[in-house]
Amino acid sequence: VVRHLGTEDAQAQRMTARKFQDLEAWQLANALKLEVDRLIASEPARSDWEYCRQIRKSAASSPRNIAEGFGRFRPRIFAQYMEFSIASTHETHDALFDGVDRGHFTPVMIAPALKLVDRSVKVATRLLLYLKRCKEDELPFSQSS
Repeated sequence: VVRHLGTEDAQAQRMTARKFQDLEAWQLANALKLEVDRLIASEPARSDWEYCRQIRKSAASSPRNIAEGFGRFRPRIFAQYMEFSIASTHETHDALFDGVDRGHFTPVMIAPALKLVDRSVKVATRLLLYLKRCKEDELPFSQSS
């Protein structure tokens, strides 16, 4: 299990991420996406097509941006994609509260997703800060296959 990739420890220990799925930031963003999918699979949310489309899109955008940034192989560019990912997580956060306001969910129902939002933003922000400290000509992780 990869732990805390993207923190100060990653630079000190030169941790290896062979694929984007190794990144804790991606793992948490993907877990949030799956939790959103679970929430919108039942009524009454399922009947609100526009709401489901919007929250599904924002939740899927976060892990997708991490994956794309990882594949760019340059710290500054990856950092930009991490900013997009964090913004998408905040958009999902807002959409969860919107689901409560619309009567699709109760606060108790979205509590697990809110915990994932908090953890995801914290880990993604640590990775973002790490990437911003990297030299532009070095790979942020050993990305061998």
